[in-house]
Amino acid sequence: MWRQGLRVGVTMVTVVIAAVLAYRLWNHYMYGPWTRDARIQADVISVSPDVSGLVTAVDVGDNRLVKKGEVLFVVDQSRYRIALQEALASLDAARADYTQKRAEARRREHLGHHVISDESLQAAKASALVAQQRVRSAEAVVAAARLNLARTEIQAPVDGYVTNLQVHVGDYASAGKAMMAVVDRHSFRVEGYFEETKIQGLRKGDRVSVRLMSGGPRLEGRIEGIARAITNGQDRGLLADVNPSFDWIRLAQRIPVRIRLVRVPAGVTLAAGMTCTVSVDVPKKGVLAAG
Repeated sequence: MWRQGLRVGVTMVTVVIAAVLAYRLWNHYMYGPWTRDARIQADVISVSPDVSGLVTAVDVGDNRLVKKGEVLFVVDQSRYRIALQEALASLDAARADYTQKRAEARRREHLGHHVISDESLQAAKASALVAQQRVRSAEAVVAAARLNLARTEIQAPVDGYVTNLQVHVGDYASAGKAMMAVVDRHSFRVEGYFEETKIQGLRKGDRVSVRLMSGGPRLEGRIEGIARAITNGQDRGLLADVNPSFDWIRLAQRIPVRIRLVRVPAGVTLAAGMTCTVSVDVPKKGVLAAG
């Protein structure tokens, strides 16, 4: 009899332990501060020329790391050099005219009122002033011509990676039209989409563990902020559009949480769009503060 009672007791204890473990696993799955719906994100800068012309040189390759200020490609400089020469010539002419008009006004001023009328003196001074303004206008034209010539060399706006390179020698570059993209290497971060049932204990500064779907070592981060509004998909505006997995059942909405990466192990390759799992280390439960 005691053996049968022992077996019953062991079975009951096993069932209780299994029930407790199942409850804890369910509670962690439903309410624990973690998500598998997370993405690596980065700032992607569209590089556009400020001047138009034929592309005469492409100094970078696809997926290459570039430094801020490094020349990416060059637009034909011939017409912009000619424009600068014309502007410099006009400036020289304006300066010569101003020198002459100013000297004439000074001579008339020294003649005195008994030799020259006040009206003639004022006309000479006004003519010199107009000539001076023409010099300033010509200087502005020269500055613009120098700027246009300098901007025929399109430079990297940030340290980053050239991606999806589609620029070739002979292409025509139009001012303001994006020609390539550069991924800012210093902007890699994680956007985690947490169910609304899981964000109540999250706070800015909480430590985060990130596991890439591709495997490899663990990444560390900290919460930078929690989105305070999402759209319902009908009127997006400027809000994050986070669609539920199914529209025909009631699901917890997913709230974007931005995470700053503070430690990326050497050898780990990050690419915007990669999938990852995020677990938040929350020392204490609490209510998300408003603000």
